[in-house]
Amino acid sequence: MTLRFQDILGGVAVALIWGMGIVFAKAAIAHFPPILLMTFRFAVTALVLVWFVRPPVALFGRIFLIALISGAIQYSLTFNGLQRVEASVAVLVVQLEVPFLVLLGAVFLKEKPGLRKWLGIAAAFVGVAIISGEPRLQNANTAIILLIAGPFAWAIGQIMVRQLGQVGGFTLIAWMSVFATPQLLVFSLVLEQDHLAVIRSADWVVWGTVIYLGLIMTALGYGIWYTLVSRYPVNRVAPFLLLMPVFSVIGSVTVLGESLSLQTVIGGLVVIGGVAFIVLERAPRPTAEPLPQMLPAAGALPVPDSVARGERRSP
Repeated sequence: MTLRFQDILGGVAVALIWGMGIVFAKAAIAHFPPILLMTFRFAVTALVLVWFVRPPVALFGRIFLIALISGAIQYSLTFNGLQRVEASVAVLVVQLEVPFLVLLGAVFLKEKPGLRKWLGIAAAFVGVAIISGEPRLQNANTAIILLIAGPFAWAIGQIMVRQLGQVGGFTLIAWMSVFATPQLLVFSLVLEQDHLAVIRSADWVVWGTVIYLGLIMTALGYGIWYTLVSRYPVNRVAPFLLLMPVFSVIGSVTVLGESLSLQTVIGGLVVIGGVAFIVLERAPRPTAEPLPQMLPAAGALPVPDSVARGERRSP
């Protein structure tokens, strides 16, 4: 099935929107504590989306737990890690979300990834090891651990999501945001300081970043993504998202003034190559693909169930 030109632009736009989100968040963390920033992000997303979806009351308890693990805990870990290292490094490390999802699916859901995906998982972890050995990161062990733990928490949440049944992508994002907002606020009040001072001193650039993260990165980004996967098999549009860390790295260099070492570039290419091995599939038959239920991740590829299971459609 050939992608229409406007859909190609949409795929690139999603990668750009999500990739630059990490860059803008890194800049905003210089003012807002990271957990407080995520509190405002999810508050914006909830206020925008919750009016347009039905409340899945029977699932509120389970969504609350998903929001806690894959929202509040995951974002607290990941963005505290981002605060301590350059955005170009962070966005490459958090690509471990995809390998962790496949590994947990094999352990808890008895799924059987093929050899190709095992090779991709191994390559992704080798790439992160290469990045972690970069001399500038010798004193950043805590940050790397946080950036690895965040994707692990996200993957646990995804396993829980896949046991919910068909809820609907926007319904899940909206109500996960509703529950994650107060959870993140509690975490921020306990772990961070000077809330009123940083709120009062925030300028329009900082608040603009909050709007971007909640409205553009989450609501609009996932709106475009779900539109694409409703029209095409996921393996036809997933390659666009391999551009996401590329855009993040470019934005980190041009907007934030970061520099890339050769070791980070090599490690990043190995990570992206490993993720590509996991998400890329042979061309499927032109049949309808259900909308994937994926929570908004910090910076990795949303992976549909069929990809995480290692299923392959016949050509």
